[in-house]
Amino acid sequence: MGTEIQFEHVTPEELSAWMEGKRSFFLIHTLTGIHFQKVHLPGARNACVFEVTFLDQMHSIAADKNAQIVLYGSSERSMDALTAAEKLTLDGYQRILILKGGIESWRALGYPLEGESAKIALDPETRLLLPEGEYQIDPDQSMIEWFGRNPNTRHFGTVRISAGQIQIENGKMTGAVEIDMDSIENINLEGDELQPVLVSHLKSDDFFLVKAFPRATFTINSGQLAEEPHLSLPNYEINGTLELRGVTADLSFTTTIAGTDDGGLIAEAHFDIDRTRWNVIYGSTRFFENLGMHLVFDLISFQLKIAATTG
Repeated sequence: MGTEIQFEHVTPEELSAWMEGKRSFFLIHTLTGIHFQKVHLPGARNACVFEVTFLDQMHSIAADKNAQIVLYGSSERSMDALTAAEKLTLDGYQRILILKGGIESWRALGYPLEGESAKIALDPETRLLLPEGEYQIDPDQSMIEWFGRNPNTRHFGTVRISAGQIQIENGKMTGAVEIDMDSIENINLEGDELQPVLVSHLKSDDFFLVKAFPRATFTINSGQLAEEPHLSLPNYEINGTLELRGVTADLSFTTTIAGTDDGGLIAEAHFDIDRTRWNVIYGSTRFFENLGMHLVFDLISFQLKIAATTG
């Protein structure tokens, strides 16, 4: 087990005194360039710890690895400045301090800030905050990827979302998503003469019987916001019904949703379904014997992306 590196901290009061005394040091804002434009400490330089070029940025700011460097980030809760300090130490920098509590503690004590939003306490961008209202799904920016398997191979492709809407009220989600089953495409056999054969088979009565049921509909009966709706984790529990091949059955899954700059949303989900629940039984050993090379696993995997806009 390695030993965790311990770093010294400087308080906002101490840092303010250093600034007034014109002490020589480099003050580094470790967050993104966009965040730096919005708010930063006076005299700070920006080197974003989230970028792979972070050390290159630091080399251009402070080439002398014996220079005094003060790093700051968002708050006591965020590991941005600590991560930057670890990277710099491993790169050979010797004199590193971290501003205790970051911008949050600096602001709380009334010290000056600069930038476009210097007077506003910014959202830390860790949890989902969706405006309530109706969202219209954008079919051009939305897609479903499917993955089907048998013992010897895996096929994958896409099917398009044709329309839909989502409503958010008091954190609860309802809505419906319409899927164009005639848009089924295969990707992994592209250029192979078997590709159209597979697509035709999927559209036939062996699988999705697209001629009789050209659309599938997923109805969101209740979407519940997670207790801790982090942006990097699934933050909504979706419960609904999927109507596919004329059969309606319950379907639940979790999804990770993020808001967009224009007030819309992007949702991502990945999950498996048992296709036989919708009477898609071709190749299933629960319904047929002696299948030989026609064996197909019952589970189909889906990866779903939905983009939706307001108004």
